[in-house]
Amino acid sequence: MLHYVIRRIAWVIPIFLTVSVITFLLMHAVPGGPFDGTNQQGAPLTPELRAVLMKKYHLDRPIWEQYLTYMGNVLFRFDFGWSFQDQNSTCIELIKRAWPISLHLGLMTFGVALIVGLTLGIFSAKYQNSWVDYLTSLIAIGGIVTPSFVVAVGLMLLFTTILHWLPTGGWEGPKDWIMPVLAYSLGPMAIIARYTRSSLLEVIRSDYIRTARAKGLGEFRVMSLHVLRNGLIPLITIVGPIMADLTTGSIFIESIFRIPGVGRYFTTSIFARDYPMIMTTSLLWSTLIVITYLITDLLYAAADPRIGYERTQ
Repeated sequence: MLHYVIRRIAWVIPIFLTVSVITFLLMHAVPGGPFDGTNQQGAPLTPELRAVLMKKYHLDRPIWEQYLTYMGNVLFRFDFGWSFQDQNSTCIELIKRAWPISLHLGLMTFGVALIVGLTLGIFSAKYQNSWVDYLTSLIAIGGIVTPSFVVAVGLMLLFTTILHWLPTGGWEGPKDWIMPVLAYSLGPMAIIARYTRSSLLEVIRSDYIRTARAKGLGEFRVMSLHVLRNGLIPLITIVGPIMADLTTGSIFIESIFRIPGVGRYFTTSIFARDYPMIMTTSLLWSTLIVITYLITDLLYAAADPRIGYERTQ
């Protein structure tokens, strides 16, 4: 196990560098630059001022030199640079202000999606081919095919425009959290429900479940001690990536409900050609994905003793 963990951690560095190279090349391949338009007051930038800004941020140098300089600052000084959109703040300062909000939203969404998804999946598997199964399957399929922004608009029409129960947006208190969490959790909840159903059905059809029932065990003990214990182990493989995706912010949900999270930087940085912010958000997302996959693999091995991570000869 220790050798496996060391190898996986060692793989973080090449993955980190690969993502950085691809992101850096793609953002420079897009036509236009960060200082080709107007300044913050809307006035066109003069050629002289543009040249000064390009030199200030080292954009007048060859791309390979820009990349090496940037990654050197990141790896050895943990310096991700200054944002072009907000030139009074570094990228790390912006992330520190915005990411706790996205993390708060993501963790609440993950909790709701996990609890509701597990409940729907368990009932769907327990009462297979009944009206309960059909109803939960319909809800799950609807959650998968319906975009989160469509759900968000529908919730706003119902709870704000028609019923006047909830505010349209913001992040001041619990009332502001309800609609974003509901809209954001529908997709992950549906995925968890469908995955739970298929996993439990596979276990229910196993020989040892039939043997347990033949021995006279009650249905509750069969479901709790055997079916759920073994059927929910594969769910670990999807829970990690779902959590990483939720905690990095949602472009649509945060924009619709005016949530000052990190998700909006994924789009605004691209449109503004904010190269440092593009790199920061991309590296943040990729690092979280790698870490959660590693934790997921370790939890999977801990939950299922049959799985081991030994060195292959």
